[in-house]
Order: sequence, then C-alpha cells, then structure tokens
Amino acid sequence: MGTDTMAVVARLERISKHFENHLVLDDIALEVRAGEVTALLGPNGAGKTTCVGILTGRLAPASGRVELFGLDPTRPAARARMGVMLQSGGLPDVLTVFELVTLQSGYYRYPRAVAATIALAGLEGLEARPAGKLSGGQQRRLHYALAICGRPDLLVLDEPTTGLDHEARRQLWTTVREEADDGAAVLLTTHYLEEADALADRIIVIDEGRIIADDAPAAIKARVAGSTIRCRTALSERELATLPGVRSIDRNGAAATLMVADGASTARALLGTDPTICDLTITAASLEDALSHLSSMKRAA
Repeated sequence: MGTDTMAVVARLERISKHFENHLVLDDIALEVRAGEVTALLGPNGAGKTTCVGILTGRLAPASGRVELFGLDPTRPAARARMGVMLQSGGLPDVLTVFELVTLQSGYYRYPRAVAATIALAGLEGLEARPAGKLSGGQQRRLHYALAICGRPDLLVLDEPTTGLDHEARRQLWTTVREEADDGAAVLLTTHYLEEADALADRIIVIDEGRIIADDAPAAIKARVAGSTIRCRTALSERELATLPGVRSIDRNGAAATLMVADGASTARALLGTDPTICDLTITAASLEDALSHLSSMKRAA
C-alpha cells in the first residue's frame, strides 16, 4: 500500500443528490483518511448507500465535488486502488472460490497471493467449491476476499457482516483492523452498532441526508454522558420530563427509555412517583443511545 497514514484518500465537498425530486443528500462534506476505519452510520434511507455510490464513482452527484486519490472516481487509475464490498452483488455460480479470487486478483498490480486472500477471508477448505454452492455467509466472505485481494489503499465495506455468524464476524473485524493498521483507509457502513464501536476510529452520522455528527466513538458517546433508564411505567411523557436529570424520552406504550444525567437520582424519583413501576434497568449510555439522542435533538431543532 502506497498511501501515507492520515492522508485524505477520498473527499466529498458540498455534495447534493436527488432521486425523483427527493433530496437524498443535502450539502454533504466528508473525508476518508488513510490508516483509519471510518464508520458511516444512520437510519435506513438516511443517504449512506448514496454517499458510498458517489464516492466510488457508481453515482453522479447533482452538485458538489468528489475526489478519489485526487482524481475523478470514475478514472481507472483511482478505481485500481480501491476494493469494494457492496450489500449485494452477483457471483458467477459455476466458477470456484479459487477461480474467482484468482480472476479478481489479476486486475491489480500488486495483489496478495491467492492463498493468503482465501485465508484472510476464512474460506480455507472451500477453494474448489463453486460460488453457487456456497451458503449465504460463505458468499459474503467471498465478496470480502474479492474486495481485499488487491491490497487496496481504500477498502469500502457496505454492511460487510450481514449474514455472518458470530465467529466469522469477529474474524472479519480482525482483518479489517489489520488493513487500517497497515495504512489502508476503510469506509464502513453497518447496522451493527457494536461493530462500529469496536472497529471505528471515527464515526460519521447521517440523518435525512445531512451529517449530524463526525467524531471518535468515545466523543460521540460523551455527548450523552450519563445513564439510560429503561422501565415500564404509568407516568405520562410530560410527567417523566419533570423528573430530575432527564435529557430525552423515548416512549412506546408503557415502555419508556430515558437518557438521564444521573441514573441513581432519576431512578429514586421514578420509584417515588410511580409505585407501580416495573422492569427498571440502569445502564451506561451506549453508542446506540448516543445516536438516538442525536436524532431526537435534530428532530426537535
């Protein structure tokens, strides 16, 4: 890999995109840097996949500028330094794992040895199996092998661990971290927030086509430093809001989730106000709690 650690390898500047008069991305600006795992998070329809499509040259923006290694992302010289694993993608059913990795490796100047790629992707013992005979999880691992076989300077992973079991997911996490530690830029989209928390050096949160956070995981969680209280209560949302230290409330029937400054003091007030309360738990604020808090703040703005 020839990329200097922390160099910007991909950049979106003031990017907007419409689909059928619907604004999907609204003045987006972001950078992906070498030696970092950048997680792109947000709810379904937030614009994550569109961002990835523009950055990799598969989609054109309505306005703004996109650079990949300082070039237009459609240029072969830029694409040759990138490995991409999309959410879905067809594989030729009759070609074997070994044949497909060998074929994909041939597109790169300095590919890994095929055996090394297969081992990193957890496909050892499956080299002679046709792609059409692989399980769903094995096919995801093959897609990963095809993305990393060329030692890319930018590795784009769109929901990479969907369909993988726990052990395979942890194995992939290890190899992704090693890619970044070796100098590659990694752009990751995932619905598994523990995955982003475990892997990412930086998290970018998109909601309704706009970036609402861009920081290290610990810094994002620190925005809601405190605790999360979950319970079933007869109190109304208005009554819950009057309790000490309550920052946000998510109500679903009798079930309530409260983001609070001090879990103990709020819990005491809850117990004193509603003697029928049940299923009460107090936990430290998680990345999921932080993202929920950020989204609720955006809706309230």
